[in-house]
Amino acid sequence: MFKDNHKIDNYFLNLYFSYFKKNVLNLDILLAFISATTLLAFFPGPDNIYVLTQSLVNGKKYGLATVAGLISGCLVHTTLLAFGVSALIKANDYLFLGIKIFGALYLFYIAYKVFKSDGSLILGGDNAPKKSLFSLFKQGFIMNVLNPKVALFFLAFFPGFLFSNTLNTITQFYVLGVLFMVVSFVVFSIIAILAGSISSYIIKNEKVGYIFKWLQIVVFVGLGIYILLSDK
Repeated sequence: MFKDNHKIDNYFLNLYFSYFKKNVLNLDILLAFISATTLLAFFPGPDNIYVLTQSLVNGKKYGLATVAGLISGCLVHTTLLAFGVSALIKANDYLFLGIKIFGALYLFYIAYKVFKSDGSLILGGDNAPKKSLFSLFKQGFIMNVLNPKVALFFLAFFPGFLFSNTLNTITQFYVLGVLFMVVSFVVFSIIAILAGSISSYIIKNEKVGYIFKWLQIVVFVGLGIYILLSDK
């Protein structure tokens, strides 16, 4: 009798976890989001090149202050996205489909822009003015908040990674936003701490820029296709 009850308990427990995984929290989608975010954070772009430059000119802690400012700005974009897109989802499924199509096309456009670039990585010169920790934090925050490309990227990137059929969409966008911020903070902090080694390696190896160029193209095209094929 006891064994039968134990089997029944295990059956319902497995059923619950199966339902939880499929409807409440799809870990596969979250892991895909974290992986994509990590790749994107490592690719050379204006933000991490700026962090690298500030770390070289002013020191590691100033680079970390820049990172903190840039990442804090993501919270503003996450909030605007969460409330704006969530309202559209509630209003009309076709509007949300339009957002996903726009997101995929925007990612394809970024891939095209990368393809048209020459692939060289240019670090800032040694003449960059030294600033206080707070100044660099504030500058990083303002750079991020006032950059329309960040808002467009969030709009293109996040909706394809909604991971639950039961959680509020606003909550899901904030979860994705926090994960994006944590992953980006860790990667950018590594760049700030290892600034000297990274910059010297880039300078010595001219092919690095071209390798990153084609990796970015593959990732952006892949993300665009993923978003097109993903369910709501």
